[in-house]
Amino acid sequence: METYDALLASITPDSGETRTILDPATGTVVGQAPVHSIEDLEKAVAAAQAAQPAWAGLGHDARSAALLKAADAVERSAEELARLLSREQGKPLNGPNARFEVGACAAWLRAAATLPLEPETVVDDGETYAELHYRPIGVVGAIGPWNWPMMITIWQIAPALRMGNAVVVKPSEYTPLSVLALVHVLNQEVPEGLLTVVSGGPEVGARLAEHPAIGKIMFTGSTATGQAIIRSSADTVKRLTLELGGNDAGIVLPDADPAAIAEGLFWGSFINTGQTCAALKRLYVHDDIYDAVCDELTKVAAAMPMGVGLEESNVLGPLQNRQQFEVVARLVEAARGSGARVLLGGNPDADQAGFFYPATLVADINNNNPLVTEEQFGPALPIIRYSTVDEAVEMANGLDAGLGASVWSADVTEARKVAARLDAGTVWINKHGAVDPRVPFGGAKQSGYGLEFGVEGLKALGVPQVING
Repeated sequence: METYDALLASITPDSGETRTILDPATGTVVGQAPVHSIEDLEKAVAAAQAAQPAWAGLGHDARSAALLKAADAVERSAEELARLLSREQGKPLNGPNARFEVGACAAWLRAAATLPLEPETVVDDGETYAELHYRPIGVVGAIGPWNWPMMITIWQIAPALRMGNAVVVKPSEYTPLSVLALVHVLNQEVPEGLLTVVSGGPEVGARLAEHPAIGKIMFTGSTATGQAIIRSSADTVKRLTLELGGNDAGIVLPDADPAAIAEGLFWGSFINTGQTCAALKRLYVHDDIYDAVCDELTKVAAAMPMGVGLEESNVLGPLQNRQQFEVVARLVEAARGSGARVLLGGNPDADQAGFFYPATLVADINNNNPLVTEEQFGPALPIIRYSTVDEAVEMANGLDAGLGASVWSADVTEARKVAARLDAGTVWINKHGAVDPRVPFGGAKQSGYGLEFGVEGLKALGVPQVING
């Protein structure tokens, strides 16, 4: 186990161009990140190509054993990784934040290592015998976001390595240190050259997406960037898994208990200070309990401490960057200007250091308001009234996004009936955004395509091959 200072030193370049990374909570320097070039990317791809055949040849059992050791390595350095993540991304150590994220990295590594994937007999009728196998793709490109930089990188890396692939990782320019440190820890347990981080700008990501030696791209991020990846990957017919923007709806049915669901609603929306693709971003509440839900949710939100992530008492942190802060501020002010009622928040402290935007609840807002129709990706939740379930379903399905959704009710059977009518890749009942490494996860409509997690996620990192005869 390395100390925090040793871990940071291990990823600090001795030479070459660097970029200064600042803490979004305090503005202080976290560290120096390398600025890798196209030439660095080419070297990483060549090393991955060289390392991949031997790794694939080890077979599932040996690869799984290495991933389990990698999970142990993550746990040995868990506190150091969490501190770095908190300083770079801004999320607090406690709550469903930095320590939670590092713990999830170990959990997903173990799940990818231990999920069974046996050849499937598809026909055996005495005349025809056919088996379905999954072979490695080769080299996988993993392009990750800044909101959950470690965890989402593991979502990409773990199944790719389990299936016998090498991986070249391109982290967000906002949070490269977290990913560099995580991969440094993982590389203690996997062969040299198999797993590399290329910390460059947009041109590096574009080259990765079009590179002829990359067999698949896994990407989590905006729909616009996903569309660009689709276009740039077309000439080489790459396989793609795209987890794109979400604007998840939650529907509270009239039989729900406002006090009982308030905390679940809060964390479904405000986890990671709202900076989560599958967070609850627009809440539809029946007229009969609308005021009660607003009151109970306000009580919960008002009690949640926000501040610098390294302070143990905090559970909400800053927005990660100024651009996102300005998006949230613009949308809330537009809602206020339209006549919507701000129940809580909405007035950031101009004298406070860092990109802190207070937890904000906006009631009596029109469904066509930009705070509802645009993904805010921050701590501001619009709460929309509805009179009939048909009206709520129509509004929930009215946008191009379809990553997740949720239904809240005392009657689970009725909630499931409503869930079946929603256009989303995952619909949760009486919770929102809870992911599980055993359960497939992916988007509908313009929220992307392809599945992650579970056996289906493993299969997505392989090339299906039928052996017939």
